[in-house]
Amino acid sequence: MGSVALANPVMTASGTAGHGTELAPYVDLSRPGAMVVKSLSADPWPGNPAPRLHPTPAGMLNSVGLQGPGVAAWREHGLPGLLATGATVVASIWGRTVEDYERAAAALADCPAEVVAVEVNLSCPNLDGGAHLFAHDPVAAADVMAATAGAGRPRWAKLSANTDRVVEVADAVAAAGAEAVTLINTLMGMVIDLGTRRPALGGGGGGLSGPAVHPVAVRTVFEVHAARPELPIVGVGGVASGEDAVELLLAGASAVQVGTASFADPRAVVAVLEGLVSWCGRHGVRRVDELIGGAHG
Repeated sequence: MGSVALANPVMTASGTAGHGTELAPYVDLSRPGAMVVKSLSADPWPGNPAPRLHPTPAGMLNSVGLQGPGVAAWREHGLPGLLATGATVVASIWGRTVEDYERAAAALADCPAEVVAVEVNLSCPNLDGGAHLFAHDPVAAADVMAATAGAGRPRWAKLSANTDRVVEVADAVAAAGAEAVTLINTLMGMVIDLGTRRPALGGGGGGLSGPAVHPVAVRTVFEVHAARPELPIVGVGGVASGEDAVELLLAGASAVQVGTASFADPRAVVAVLEGLVSWCGRHGVRRVDELIGGAHG
């Protein structure tokens, strides 16, 4: 991914594998291409009120609200155990202001080399009803990317499909220093509790993820790759099998992330990796590079 060489193209998705070794009882954490940790702010953040999760017919809604211990506490309590497993780590950061992002990035500057990249989450839609999505504005998104240069390592911009400006935003963040873009984050949604006649989630609305968003992810990756084929893309959204991963690679992704599937099966990230290897073997594909962008003719 850009200047980052991964052992393989299958990672966890931020927000779905915790801040540390939560998946270690089920998965050898050194096997995925990288463990992408839950987004961290410069300071501790309590997140949204419960309930925070709700099932949907083809996935789930979440309104966790970016709860986290802050970068300093994660570095002290979460990162050492994760590194001890041999994992390759991608940190994820978020903020309410450009200054928040700048502080979070600077706090990662002297992390060990095993923290190979920082994913800058510009697009989480479950905080304050989606009012603070930097990823909807090319100028604001570029301002954040420029401000996070202090991380001192490659940065990937996590963008949103909740806007029709995603290609424009991708151009802006690339110009501002993003080596890659992660597409997509959750889509904004809501469930009404018929008993109370009120929103079912404590935060009101939430982010929809899982199989239902996979076609949206495929189209978004396809469109960004078509517009900017030189920009590396991490494809994420409803990846639950090797075939799902192949589809995103063909659309133009260079790597994929596995998220919601891990809630149903904590071994999902390895199952997807093994499924991808199996698919490639059956179809005579020797290198994943042979698949990237293959759907573009």
